[in-house]
Amino acid sequence: MNSDAIAPGSTNLKRSTQLSGRALLLAVVALAMGGFGIGTTEFTIMGLLQEGATDLGVSNARMGLLISAYALGVVVGAPILTALGARVARKTMVLWLMAFFTLANLSSLFAANYEWMLVSRFLAGLPHGAYFGIAAILAGTLVPASMRGRAIAWVMLGLSVANVLGVPVVTFLGQSFGWRWMFAVVGLVGALTWVAIRVFVPFSPVHEGASIRRELSALRSGQVWMAMLTGIVGFGGFFAVYSYISPILTDVTGLPIRAVPLVLGLYGIGMVVGSLIGGRLADWSVLGAIYVATSAMVLFMALFGVVATHMVPTLVLVFILGGTGSLLVPALQALLMDSAPHAQSLAASLNHSALNVANALGAALGAAVITAGLGYRAPAFLGAGLALLGLLLALATGIRAKRLAAASSR
Repeated sequence: MNSDAIAPGSTNLKRSTQLSGRALLLAVVALAMGGFGIGTTEFTIMGLLQEGATDLGVSNARMGLLISAYALGVVVGAPILTALGARVARKTMVLWLMAFFTLANLSSLFAANYEWMLVSRFLAGLPHGAYFGIAAILAGTLVPASMRGRAIAWVMLGLSVANVLGVPVVTFLGQSFGWRWMFAVVGLVGALTWVAIRVFVPFSPVHEGASIRRELSALRSGQVWMAMLTGIVGFGGFFAVYSYISPILTDVTGLPIRAVPLVLGLYGIGMVVGSLIGGRLADWSVLGAIYVATSAMVLFMALFGVVATHMVPTLVLVFILGGTGSLLVPALQALLMDSAPHAQSLAASLNHSALNVANALGAALGAAVITAGLGYRAPAFLGAGLALLGLLLALATGIRAKRLAAASSR
């Protein structure tokens, strides 16, 4: 069989003891707690940028490099840590990754200067992609194959809930008692996650024949690169809008700045809903879910740019945009896993490398159209264009997958 061919819904893994009821809920919540901690540390620092700059004695621009350092850690760490852990049992690996994540955040808590903080933020980003990738596969082994998409979505739900609860609460604590409290809270969440996984997640055996070389074989798959490019371009459109949502709401829609956190909470609720629906769509059809999600992003981002001067439709669309973005994630995760059936851990982790590249791409292109004098509504139309390109790439990926599957069956 051609290694590039997609085997939809296939995990090609020894399955852990399948769980149900309370045992499954506790195991999934334990894995999702890690996503909650990761999402909280990733996004809260954006809301505490000025407090951090004052504490460290640097400009806001230099403080912003801490966000870039974390994103770089995600991009670098996902393939390297996943490949190095190829022969480690998945439960053991997520425990190691969560321990590393917890210690890195505690290092940020005690960072004595900007340089130390910069390094610690890079280190905190390293386990991000590997954790989500391996935790998603681990969750998928706990349920029947027909529920794999929902299991992936449940793990990713921690990231969405972080935007609804974790980020606003920790931002408030940071503003009230000092910005470094965010690292203490995240460190506590990381420690609790480690205990919960240790207690509630069953052992998952190492896949027979697993090796660093086998995991790295995912990088030889054209389908993996097509799937990553779909995520980078499609989600680049999403981040082109989200990166500038605050000035859009204040300068275009006319909302007071104090209302922005509440609107972002609405966006976070949309993410939660989108994750839940996205998991079911991925179980229905991985590629179909991607077609639906990217088409919705094209439509609603363009519509957002049109109605951004009107408060009520803008608020409705903020919720919808949060939902359509999260709608795409479980399907992209599953597509990458299916694109490299013999190296699913690395393939799954690469989804988060792709999303962080998309973050940087979308923010940079959004800045370019604003700087060119096209106004704050321009990123929405740019985002719609990028999402359309992502849809075309997804269609090309689907056509290529069918050809490869047909060739391999001969």
